[in-house]
Amino acid sequence: MTHNVIIILTFVVYMILMMGIGVYYYRRTSNMSDYFLGNRRLGAWVTSMSAEASDMSGWMLMGLPGFAYIAGLNAGWIALGLAIGTWANWRFIAARLRIYTELANNSLTLPDFLENRFEDRTKLLRIIPAVFILVFFIIYTSSGFVAAGRLFETIFGVPYNISIFIGAGVVVFYTFVGGFLAVSRTDFIQGVMMFFAILVVPICASLALGGFDVTGELIYTDHPSFFDPFQKPDGSTLGFIEFISLMGWGLGYFGQPHILVRFMAIHHSSELKQATRIAMTWVVISLSAALAVGMVGAVFLPGELSGTATETVFLVMTNRMFTPLIAGLVLAAVLAAIMSTASSQLLVASSAFAQDFYHSLMHKNASQSELVWISRVSVLVIAGMAIFLGLNPNNFILDMVAYAWAGFGAAFGPALLCALFWRRATRNGVLAGIIVGGVTVLVWKQFALWGLYEIVPGFVLSLLAIVMVSLLDKEPNASVTETFDAVGKSHI
Repeated sequence: MTHNVIIILTFVVYMILMMGIGVYYYRRTSNMSDYFLGNRRLGAWVTSMSAEASDMSGWMLMGLPGFAYIAGLNAGWIALGLAIGTWANWRFIAARLRIYTELANNSLTLPDFLENRFEDRTKLLRIIPAVFILVFFIIYTSSGFVAAGRLFETIFGVPYNISIFIGAGVVVFYTFVGGFLAVSRTDFIQGVMMFFAILVVPICASLALGGFDVTGELIYTDHPSFFDPFQKPDGSTLGFIEFISLMGWGLGYFGQPHILVRFMAIHHSSELKQATRIAMTWVVISLSAALAVGMVGAVFLPGELSGTATETVFLVMTNRMFTPLIAGLVLAAVLAAIMSTASSQLLVASSAFAQDFYHSLMHKNASQSELVWISRVSVLVIAGMAIFLGLNPNNFILDMVAYAWAGFGAAFGPALLCALFWRRATRNGVLAGIIVGGVTVLVWKQFALWGLYEIVPGFVLSLLAIVMVSLLDKEPNASVTETFDAVGKSHI
């Protein structure tokens, strides 16, 4: 009982701190640029850490270790795909997107940018992307609430359904109150906590087992297949389709609105080189440690976990190894990971409703203060739908993340790449690509054709649709290509 009380107190102190940051930034949020982009004044450290914390989420501390617990290095293909995708996103997308969104009428959201980039007057480049953002972010945010439910259920024995409401309540509070500045600052803190937590657990578990050499020998003896990245948990060999599916995770980065918005918010594009180095260091070390948690956990908790419980390996190891105070701090990092991504997703989803539905279609003359409040109310509504979707305790966190990740990657990845780098891309081409990519993921997921991860066909078909329709379409207006050329002439 005392053990749980100390952990609960640690959690409470942490949550009060996060909510306090939200209250502080409430007074500094007066318009839409503040609420969604922090008025474009983030530094390199906050940009990089908040981007990766909002990216990796609770699935890095729960979903990926759970996969490695049964698959060993076979789970590493996802990590490799994500690392490559992260690097490509920072290297090729970040600076150009930061410059282009400012030149394109100071765009605040991804649909806002696409509309301004192609000078669309029909509002379709706002409405259709916003629809997909809302659909896939409800699924994505729900995965975070599922992780929160599993966290409180595993550690405190709190019923799963109640746990979801506890975790969601904290996230909603500081997102509702503080907006982007609160989310970014808390993401920075949470990114640091996640980094140290994911390192300390496999290291301490290895030392408890007798050292790194002994742990390695135990893993090799009990699970020799863990060291063969091409061997699946059932003993079969990884096929080409499965390999492409695992590596395909990297394609998703080009279309994740909650990550892309960080690039848009940095103070100056010249700071992105430093931000890239920080982000890549964090990602490579953290993903490697996440795999180690699962593999070490397989011998630290031999045969104890199965089904959805495998995704609690990090939680169970932490609870057994550490004193209540240390366990509380480490487990607070799991809550940090969940909160960092869920808050970012809620913020982007609310911006899609407020900016791309309400402002564009319902009340064009709405004041900045009104739009901020509409965004805050939509946070509550979207969170409610995400909670409802996550009430099933049999949901796998990694499966839910994979679905939403594919949806964003296929719908927006090719569209953003073509918008940023192809001068001949047209409004109709990009619109066709968004629809084809998003619908392909929704349909492919239902039929699971050939076992191929839906992001791969979605991304390819979306890209083909953009190219084909753009080439058949009339060339873009001169004003559109002039802005495109101006971006190329800017210092990147």
